[in-house]
Amino acid sequence: MKINLTNNSTKELNQKLSFFTEELWQTEKENFSKNLKPLFSAKKNETFVIAEENSIQYLIGLGTNPESFDIQAIASKFSYDFRKKIQAENTLLEVKDLNDIQIENLVKGLYLGTYAYPFKAEHPLFNSEFNLVINSISEEKLSDLKVRTQAVCEGQFACMEWLNKPQNFKRVPHISGFLNEISEKYDFKQTVFDRKKSEEVGLGAFLSVNQGSSQEAAFTILEYRSENEDAKTVGLVGKCVLFDTGGISIKGSENLHYMKSDMGGATAVIGTLIAAAEMKLPVNIIAILPITDNAISNTAYIPSDVIKAYNGKTIEVLNTDAEGRMTLADGLSYLSKNYKTDALIDLATLTGSSVRMFGYTCGAYFSNNENLKKSLENSGDKTNQRLWNLPLWDIWKDDFKSDVADFKNISSKPFGDCIVAGKFLEQFIEGHSNWAHLDIAGVAFGNVQYMKEKGATGYGVQLLLDFLENF
Repeated sequence: MKINLTNNSTKELNQKLSFFTEELWQTEKENFSKNLKPLFSAKKNETFVIAEENSIQYLIGLGTNPESFDIQAIASKFSYDFRKKIQAENTLLEVKDLNDIQIENLVKGLYLGTYAYPFKAEHPLFNSEFNLVINSISEEKLSDLKVRTQAVCEGQFACMEWLNKPQNFKRVPHISGFLNEISEKYDFKQTVFDRKKSEEVGLGAFLSVNQGSSQEAAFTILEYRSENEDAKTVGLVGKCVLFDTGGISIKGSENLHYMKSDMGGATAVIGTLIAAAEMKLPVNIIAILPITDNAISNTAYIPSDVIKAYNGKTIEVLNTDAEGRMTLADGLSYLSKNYKTDALIDLATLTGSSVRMFGYTCGAYFSNNENLKKSLENSGDKTNQRLWNLPLWDIWKDDFKSDVADFKNISSKPFGDCIVAGKFLEQFIEGHSNWAHLDIAGVAFGNVQYMKEKGATGYGVQLLLDFLENF
């Protein structure tokens, strides 16, 4: 996968991609045939093709006063919709009246729109004969734009690819093999605890979920180290349940096949690591992925079991389908106890409660730090991978007190589960003063342009990247 951008072409440019806001079109339409006026008005996602004997020009509408993320989405839709029509040749990108950030998002959108599952770099934009000619930016900015576009594509495509894979193609050896590959490519330090080592370390909450599985456990730690000696360190924990049957508290069969998406937190973390390494971000990242599935067998953990977590707290299991918070509990406490981080963030497709609350609009998030809240919300608004804050009031802790252990893994009340889950996880951050929990169950997997049914959205990669760049 290669991004071909230039600001200078010696060849004749017979293919043009011309993007117009409605405001700009009012002045630019005078340069086109009068017959075109009733056929194109630059409304959002409107496209018109002008075909001459030796040239073709695509007119693409951006609507009125588009946000940068709108521009990215419009460019992505165009790139995907016209993937069989765009020619592999030098192509002029016309972007009058757009600033550098808008141009960056437009170019990212064009390349992100090349994704289809399974991903193969076969879109015309990846053809060696295709060069996107952007006359309006300098050589230095063009070089930076190449790097940033390549990084986002590498990271987000990896995120989407692994979330989309069927269960039998992303078992523990598959995902572990991929993590080995990227660790070698990007020089990540990698540590993996199998079932035996996890038991020795004391990862009891994680192992309780894994004990019903025929697959080996893989509690995986990946470390990206910046070349900047003064770099801050961010800890990321991604829920990595490869498939969630619900365990003994088995889920209903309707839409059960979508439970291959229960590793959406982990894929967002993996994509972010890749993109950060591609961009050589001046920040250190410690990522923990507690890799397992949640299976049903005669060895599976059972409601009423009491489990001892890594930090010594005991958990009464009331529902084995609340497995994500079990694996995250050990991931958070292990990271907090063994690494010094300036910020700690976990991401998980954790609760149906967050989906019922926000649908597919935004993720629910919880944090114990006001500055971290503002930073995450700013990045969410900027990238359109939005978040909405929910409370962590201590009164919610009463809902998961146990008679036989320190905590229950769910509340017995039929409401507020995403809040209960967030408050539960807070008990395992070991007093970290700069922590956030992102419940992305409704936004990691949903309606996408490249599939008839649901697929991976790539949510989280651009959100975290923007956060890390501004941290």
